[in-house]
Amino acid sequence: MKSGFVTIIGRPNVGKSTLLNLILGQKVAITTDKAQTTRKRIKGIYTEKRGQIVFVDTPGVHRPLNKLGEFLMDEAKFAIPDTDLILFLADGSEPAGKGDKWIAENLLKTAKAPIIIVMNKVDKLKNQQKTEENLMTYKLLFDKNLPVVRISAKTGRNKDTLLDNIYRKLPEGELLYPEDIVTEENMRDISEEIVREKILINTSDEIPHSVAITIDKYEENEDIDRIYATIYCEQKSQKGILIGKGGALLKKIGTEARLELEQITEKKVFLSLEVKVEKDWRKKDRILKNFGYISEK
Repeated sequence: MKSGFVTIIGRPNVGKSTLLNLILGQKVAITTDKAQTTRKRIKGIYTEKRGQIVFVDTPGVHRPLNKLGEFLMDEAKFAIPDTDLILFLADGSEPAGKGDKWIAENLLKTAKAPIIIVMNKVDKLKNQQKTEENLMTYKLLFDKNLPVVRISAKTGRNKDTLLDNIYRKLPEGELLYPEDIVTEENMRDISEEIVREKILINTSDEIPHSVAITIDKYEENEDIDRIYATIYCEQKSQKGILIGKGGALLKKIGTEARLELEQITEKKVFLSLEVKVEKDWRKKDRILKNFGYISEK
């Protein structure tokens, strides 16, 4: 039997969380088409007869612009030293860019764990020659010849091939978690992320990056869960946008989040959302800590 930790790392929007959800067969990480959708390391645990893979989904790596950006960078950086395998996830529909080069040179060059280049979104290219040309730009980022797996996290293409490659690289070992566990996330964490996902989906411009969610109270009962959450933004104008005319947008966000939470909990959910302003919270260490954005090495 094999077991170990596998870190998924790459630029924003290359499909890290989509890939994790695909492999696990259920949603444990929120996914949108916006950068910084993933803000914290999330563990997804995949168990089968060959053993157990503990995937660590990390935020997309990009140049930090504020304290929150530094936290996101640390979340990716700290996941590397203790991992057994690294999946360098790349957007195979385009050649390697500056962000990919930065990751290779600054985070992966000194990594002790083996690396697999995972070319995602290969279904977007019909030209095989173009796919091979893009692949070469990623292989040239590294001094040594690394194994490559072409996949589509959206359609599931070559998922089994990727799993085969992962198990070949993992060390022998017993299960690290009970076999029925899929994630370490609790319902407070999941609720927070789902509310944030609905905000990301329903807003644009700077709003998605300016919000933080806190779960102020979570009351779990046999027939209904009652969740009280606060949405923090940085400016009064953003608060107005989030609430919407006559409270319409906040109601829409709340309804979409509640319906998804009811699917997860398989019971009724009461969700109360309040919007508050915390000026420039992304730049303040104390506030970041209060919101849970403190990296643990």
